[in-house]
Amino acid sequence: MADRLTGQPFTTRSEIIAQHGMAATSQPLATQVAIDILKQGGNAIDAAIAANALLGLVEPTGSGIGGDLFAIIWDAQSQQLFGLNGSGRSPISLPLNYFSQQKLTAIPAFGPLSVSTPGTVDAWYEMHQKFGSLSMATLFQPTIDYAEQGFPMTETISIEMALSAKHLQGFPNFAQTYMPNGMTPTKGTLFKNPHLANTLKHIAKYGRNGFYKGDIAKTISRYMKDNGGFLNEEDLSQHKSEWVTPISTHYRGFDVWELPPNGQGIAVLQILNMLEQHDISRMGFGSEALIHTVIETIKLVYEDRAKFYCDPDFNHIPIKTLLSKDYAQKRNALIHYKANLQVGSGMSGSHHIGQNLSALNHGDTVYLTTADKQGNMVSLIQSNYRGMGSGMTPTNLGFVLQNRGQLFSLHPQDHNVYQPNKRPFNTIIPAFVTQNDKPWLSFGVMGGPVQPQMQVQILMNLIDFKMNLQEAGDAPRFLHAGTSQPTGKKMTQGGYISLESGFSASVMQGLIDRGHDIQDLSGEFGGYQAIAWNDKKQVYFGASESRKDGQASGY
Repeated sequence: MADRLTGQPFTTRSEIIAQHGMAATSQPLATQVAIDILKQGGNAIDAAIAANALLGLVEPTGSGIGGDLFAIIWDAQSQQLFGLNGSGRSPISLPLNYFSQQKLTAIPAFGPLSVSTPGTVDAWYEMHQKFGSLSMATLFQPTIDYAEQGFPMTETISIEMALSAKHLQGFPNFAQTYMPNGMTPTKGTLFKNPHLANTLKHIAKYGRNGFYKGDIAKTISRYMKDNGGFLNEEDLSQHKSEWVTPISTHYRGFDVWELPPNGQGIAVLQILNMLEQHDISRMGFGSEALIHTVIETIKLVYEDRAKFYCDPDFNHIPIKTLLSKDYAQKRNALIHYKANLQVGSGMSGSHHIGQNLSALNHGDTVYLTTADKQGNMVSLIQSNYRGMGSGMTPTNLGFVLQNRGQLFSLHPQDHNVYQPNKRPFNTIIPAFVTQNDKPWLSFGVMGGPVQPQMQVQILMNLIDFKMNLQEAGDAPRFLHAGTSQPTGKKMTQGGYISLESGFSASVMQGLIDRGHDIQDLSGEFGGYQAIAWNDKKQVYFGASESRKDGQASGY
């Protein structure tokens, strides 16, 4: 294939460039709502909330008020980053031994036992209270209008809805909410969700307590009890998001920021600390040496992830050690020419791991980023976990409860073992990059437990290979799967690699010769949005890749 005007041999397009504001989401209507809010005088935080609310309607396959939310916010006034952990906890009334009594060795993927407290609504209100300017009623109104009047379903989301429905249509109220005329809406079909409109009107009127206390909380609690679940009014009323300090590492002149556990963002920083010891740019994009080095690094870091990443309220996590350059050097010494078939954590201590759970790679998420004329920027990620979540659809509320609780381990000695009122290991991670203490990049990549791998590839594309913002997301990706998980599941021997189209046959053969197993994971390569700030030119650059239905736009 001949190189395009951009200088890259893969299909891409130009970046979006604007001066006053920018939004990039995984669904065009949500992007346009964010821009509308900015033009009304709202700031980046307002725009992010409004866009996320709409995504719960137009992209229920990866988002909704039944799920969790994480955000990193650059506050232009104070010139600093703020982190928000909006993840929910497990039911207080559900003990660990209940699972063994039911003869379960893992938490089921769907149904009532996988449900944890939804954190999204509280997170919106925390963001709004600290930084917002327009009223929440104003921010919810576009979603209410689309929910009542209908919107045309987009292509990728329609496919994912049909896939989710195969697993979820048997759960009470799911089909009534999402399968009008007995099927999920196909591409271009108008879809309405009047129950969700009424729920948002109620929340707009009564605030966050309108969701976590009162009629909605009673409805959720009653529905769960009637259908074998444990989430109740006490869980909802006690939920609260947590403002946290982002953590970072320095990579070739840039500071990369993530949120601390219970998320997996620290894995990005660990991987970068190891890759910094290699001449990545000289290896060349898409080369056998590059892919091998990155995959071997991922294997080592993901063993630490399996061992340590969990709710920090329940276990000590040695973050300082995990992020140290000395530790990265020691781990890097374990990388050789041949694929490593057996790896473990670099720190002592007992840790039980069971068998591989390949299904963990099937997580659906929405990532969005917004920026305003004052210089505020938001990096926000939100999810129900597996597609549309647990399938548990509370009566007449218009949304599905998340199944994030499936990510707990049931092995008592694991850091991430299930306990009541505990936050599960969480896969969704927003990211931010600064340079010389100024904002440079707000970005994220959807894709469940492989998000750290894809974030690292974006950063290498931008920093090491000097791609522009759009090229960095459109470039073909490679993934490693079959890795040990915090759920207590063990990797297959060495795991396996999956390559998108765009890598040469000689590279694939070279990886096989090094001992790597190559398998096809078509459709598992995530979705990327980003906004970059060019301080010299005083403009924003935006990007949204072609793997999803998304759009970047500015004004």
